[in-house]
Amino acid sequence: MRSLRLPRRPFAVPAWMALSGAIHALFPASKGYAHMTKHSLFTAVLMLAVAVPGTAALAHATLDVRSASAGSLRAALRVPHGCEGSPTVAVKLTIPEGVIGVKPAPKAGWTVTMTKGPYARAYDHFHGKVSEGVKEIVWRGGPLLDEHYDEFIFVGFVSDAFAPGDQVAFPVTQECEKGQLAWAEVAAPGVEARSLKYPAPVLKIVEKGDGKADKGGKAALTVGKAWARATPGGAKVGAGYLEIVNSTAAADQLLSASAPVAGKTEIHEMKDENGVMKMRALSDGLDIPAGSTVALQPGGLHLMFLDLPAPLTEGQTFDLTLTFKTAGTIIVPVTVGEVGAGKQADPHAHHH
Repeated sequence: MRSLRLPRRPFAVPAWMALSGAIHALFPASKGYAHMTKHSLFTAVLMLAVAVPGTAALAHATLDVRSASAGSLRAALRVPHGCEGSPTVAVKLTIPEGVIGVKPAPKAGWTVTMTKGPYARAYDHFHGKVSEGVKEIVWRGGPLLDEHYDEFIFVGFVSDAFAPGDQVAFPVTQECEKGQLAWAEVAAPGVEARSLKYPAPVLKIVEKGDGKADKGGKAALTVGKAWARATPGGAKVGAGYLEIVNSTAAADQLLSASAPVAGKTEIHEMKDENGVMKMRALSDGLDIPAGSTVALQPGGLHLMFLDLPAPLTEGQTFDLTLTFKTAGTIIVPVTVGEVGAGKQADPHAHHH
């Protein structure tokens, strides 16, 4: 068997410890390591390499929101590391045409400058039309050490220039004391962004959901039984589970999730194929059929909490924000169970 070489970037904790925590999070205690074949364990290592700090999946500059509809936007540009070990001293964000009224948030220890210019056309914006605005934001200061993580926040407005399904790129240039990184690559149609070496942060445009009731005046979609496993000390990934009930006659789709306890939250699917556990991120979202109940549970569909700044501890609670194509945004409380827990930790009522 060929040896697996992880990136040489410094780890805040030993790589084996983070990997062990990830396997604890993904595999129920009832199964344990003993029930994993050599192939499944090796596959898990390959899959979880993308979830260990310093690997490619977490090395990219990204936005904390993956999708948005026309209207107000608040986003944070996430910078997870420096340039080959060199501290970050400046972050330049290019605002795409069609995203208007942009304002950066001030940041302690950093100066903020903006470059303004004309838009390609005039856009409707609240009480009138606007024809110019911020085209580029530069935060300069720090330094932000390679082993540290930080976010750069801005607000704006997604105009009617986009259609549902559009992928809107926000190119980023990261300047360091030595060298720079240009996160500006955009995937061609049919090409996955994960195949790019330096992908630009992307925002997917979705239809505007009202998050309201259906014909009967009852909630169109509810979420409950949300829980997460506690993570061992040093683990940088965790897993979350919940139940989605769609009581309407129309299908919906879970587009994205976010939680304050994680740098990034992804929707994942795990399957046992011929004795080999395989996991993949559902980048296009999770379908919620009409009149169905979809359970995210150990060994199957689940949420992955990536880049944890601190361990998830038993008894801890936090709010999980879910964005649906039709139902809109739903916030549900999550309770953390014990390490290796295999059943729901919070049987509270559903939320909508």
